[in-house]
Amino acid sequence: MRTFWSRLRDDFQLSIITLVGVLAVLGVTPYAVYRLGERNWLVGLTDTFLVSSTLMAVVYAWRTGDTIRPGQFLAAIYSLGAFLVSIKLGTNGVFWMYVLILFNFFVVPPLQSVIVTQVTLAAVCLFGWLHPGQVFASGYQMGSFIVTYELASLFAFVFAFRGRAQRKQLSQLATEDPLTGIGNRRTMDRELDIALADSKRYDLSFGLLVMDLDHFKQINDQFGHAAGDDVLVRFVRLVSDACRASDRLFRLGGEEFVLLVPKVDDEGLSGVAKKIQQCVREGLKRPDGKPVTVSIGGCLLGAHAEREHWLKEADECLYAAKDAGRDCVAIAGR
Repeated sequence: MRTFWSRLRDDFQLSIITLVGVLAVLGVTPYAVYRLGERNWLVGLTDTFLVSSTLMAVVYAWRTGDTIRPGQFLAAIYSLGAFLVSIKLGTNGVFWMYVLILFNFFVVPPLQSVIVTQVTLAAVCLFGWLHPGQVFASGYQMGSFIVTYELASLFAFVFAFRGRAQRKQLSQLATEDPLTGIGNRRTMDRELDIALADSKRYDLSFGLLVMDLDHFKQINDQFGHAAGDDVLVRFVRLVSDACRASDRLFRLGGEEFVLLVPKVDDEGLSGVAKKIQQCVREGLKRPDGKPVTVSIGGCLLGAHAEREHWLKEADECLYAAKDAGRDCVAIAGR
């Protein structure tokens, strides 16, 4: 049960699709039963189809984690349903078009939502123009509907666009280090768990390097935190340039960083560490021109079953490198 609620909390799109599924069952099902009982077959079967399609989309989203395809599928189905209900029930059915607007702009990307909602509007209005009195009582009523529909679409578009931008920003804040732009501790934990799973499933080897800039506090104390931040940014740039594209760098906190290195043995991991050490020593300077050095500890995943134990062994190697005089590399088993 806790997993269920945590997924709803963490995935906005999944939450919306799930909410739509609940509302479809509670809100549309009574209409479907009533209209089928009144032998209004077209609208009744349309309502039934909408409910069953929604439930299938919700199940698919929960099983696969994919919310894009179910959202697009439901947008198409709901647009068709809103059109059929509108031309069958007339003005009473047109009110469902506003529900369509809200759903589309919450679940489907804004540009796709604009296309779907405008196409549906054009289809309903064209049918109403070709069949006077069947959908709209007058041209004035159709004009009023178009204006209110477009205004509702505009407001929904603005809200959805801003909402997506804000969620993207929040996601970056939750997963990236704001100073350096690399993954933070939360991202690192997730990537290490993935590495553990891949190691078991595909028998892949992974190495872990924990790096700490030597005497970094002196830089902050002597030259200010702005200078210290600049050193951290340049350090990340140097390490990224020295690594492969498949290597993942994270900021653990302060001046401490972690590098996840896939497909490597202990000799290769030691080589990566020494290369980083040399690049930092030669390319990273303090404001007074003195070189900045880094101590590095590392170990292979090996038989570690949990990331905490793996990280702890690499951290112990880091302390061994510091005890050896700093600007050193200590790899477990070497």
